[in-house]
Amino acid sequence: MPRYAILSDIHGNLEALQEVLALCRQLEIDKYISLGDVVGYNTNPGECLDIVRQLPLAGSVKGNHDEYASSGDQEISGFNTNARIAIKWTASRLSDEQKRWLASQQMRCQVAPAGITVVHATLDTPENWGYIFDAHHAADNFSYQWTPLCFCGHSHVPVAFCKKPIASGTERSIDSLQEWLHNSTDENKDYDFSTSDELVVECKQGHKYLFNIGSIGQPRNGDPRASFAVYDSDTKKVSRFRVPYDIEAVQKKILAEGLPERLAWRLAQGC
Repeated sequence: MPRYAILSDIHGNLEALQEVLALCRQLEIDKYISLGDVVGYNTNPGECLDIVRQLPLAGSVKGNHDEYASSGDQEISGFNTNARIAIKWTASRLSDEQKRWLASQQMRCQVAPAGITVVHATLDTPENWGYIFDAHHAADNFSYQWTPLCFCGHSHVPVAFCKKPIASGTERSIDSLQEWLHNSTDENKDYDFSTSDELVVECKQGHKYLFNIGSIGQPRNGDPRASFAVYDSDTKKVSRFRVPYDIEAVQKKILAEGLPERLAWRLAQGC
């Protein structure tokens, strides 16, 4: 059975994507799943998009930056000033053919052989670009999740939840999976962001799981490393890998293109 790499929120960050794919080759990944927002914020949208399109994709969906970059919508509602500047710049750098591919992507899809549903934002109303931050938001998503696994992105903040099977006389409970966030035995550890690491969740039979895998191109959880996930369909394990990349090189390109300085600054902060 295949091993799937799940990629999200690349946002035109070529250096981060290249490091992620280098690790994927070492891990002997068979198939890839894209959760959207391949473009936006950073300066290599076309290159990142072409790389993703050439991967053996088992499934892919569009994100809100993909939508705005390909739709010609000039209002770009819901974006802050920096994001609006970046998406207009991004749209100017994409070919008509690249925009057509982005526009053709679904809002949600299933990878049936693996029991996976994928969406950029939320399953209930993916077109509204809502966020999943806590168990309350997760509960709404689980109501629309018919597969054991669901992967999403959009917030750039990795979180994970498990919905247990119905037990006699009790309601289903939804638990946050702390092992998805850090090494539980090292809560006071001063993390070394210059190295890669792996966080693993073992999926149990009869449970449902929702994973927000974080962002490759612009993390916002205080960890500047590129974050992506791997699902091993044989062992039923989902791993989140955190990979360092050349942040300074990306920052220099952002500033050289005259994009907002904050877009460069925040990469080093992971915020």
